[in-house]
Amino acid sequence: MKIMLEKLEKFKSIMIFLINEKFSYKSKNRLIFILRIIKEFPKLVKFIFKDVSQIGMIGSIISLDSSTMCQLKCPMCPSLEGIKEEGALGWGYLKFKNFKNFVDKNPEIKRIELSNSGEPFLNPELKEIIKYGWKNKVDITIGTGANLNSVKGDILESLVKYEVKSLTISLDGATNHTYKIYRIGGDFDKVIRNIKIINYFKKKHHSDYPKMLWQFVIMGHNEHEIPAARKFAKQLGMGFYTKLNRIPSYSPIKDKDFVRKESHLGVSNRKEFLGKYKRIYILGCLRLWNSPQINWDGKLLGCNVNLWNNFGNVFETSLKKCLQSERYIYTKQVVLGRKIVRDDIPCSKCAIYKRVKRIPIKKSEIILNDNIHTHNIIPMIRVQKGSPS
Repeated sequence: MKIMLEKLEKFKSIMIFLINEKFSYKSKNRLIFILRIIKEFPKLVKFIFKDVSQIGMIGSIISLDSSTMCQLKCPMCPSLEGIKEEGALGWGYLKFKNFKNFVDKNPEIKRIELSNSGEPFLNPELKEIIKYGWKNKVDITIGTGANLNSVKGDILESLVKYEVKSLTISLDGATNHTYKIYRIGGDFDKVIRNIKIINYFKKKHHSDYPKMLWQFVIMGHNEHEIPAARKFAKQLGMGFYTKLNRIPSYSPIKDKDFVRKESHLGVSNRKEFLGKYKRIYILGCLRLWNSPQINWDGKLLGCNVNLWNNFGNVFETSLKKCLQSERYIYTKQVVLGRKIVRDDIPCSKCAIYKRVKRIPIKKSEIILNDNIHTHNIIPMIRVQKGSPS
């Protein structure tokens, strides 16, 4: 039986490699969509004839930000205006007691994503948090991204011991010189050293977790290092995916044809993606249903793009009450194209919503969580449901 399982795992790895390396985005998109329909067919039958705006959650996943604090000064960070002390998110970290109470009061939650607006490893109570999740059979992921610059060895071992399911590491380069152009204050060599330490502990504890993913945001100053980074990731036993730049005017792409090829998307920027595939590159609005975003202090943000206001505090009232609030339901109706945007909901300030208005969200996208992010990282599909912004 053990030999058979090992052979199946090897076959699966080969298939994942072939799909990731040889399939175009379009082919990958069709394949993943078919697989997702098969996997989520009961969910599709359950919700397809219902008014999805009235459904609190689809699934059992929550995003609960462990920290809005960050030691780096990345120029395009979308959170900078929101994590100031006077902003919507505040500057702080998730307390273990709040995490424990949330898990205890919401046994229906089976997976919690701990990254969003800051660096998770700056949370001094992170070890207790992931350990409690493990003890209570709640899968923990750090899938939106971490810079992994400032982290102690015991925390790295805890990621393995307590089976954190996935860890996405933001590495926009294959050398320290290129990496620190954008990740200001970061040290590429230190991050690679921490990845190797995690691999050491995975071997020591005979564990496959955490599954690690190298996230590479494509910019003009680093595009030439995509092949080297992809190769390096493979050597480290990591998944690899490229992410199209959110603000193309910052470090503009130099060789568009090269990027179209190396991105494995056939495009060099998000505008091209929209034109070619007639869909928004990363649709954070789906999180309103599939992985509602909660701030470190309990404020329900809904999606991971919201820096402006909230829908109540799940620590002070309850998750269910916040999800059923008039403003939360109205926000869902807005992104579905049924209501006009109001000043008191985040969409009124959101650049993504302007595109959503032109290409309304489909019910099937919501039910199946049909997002580009999952299409570009097939190795993570079983352990990573979240989508970065």
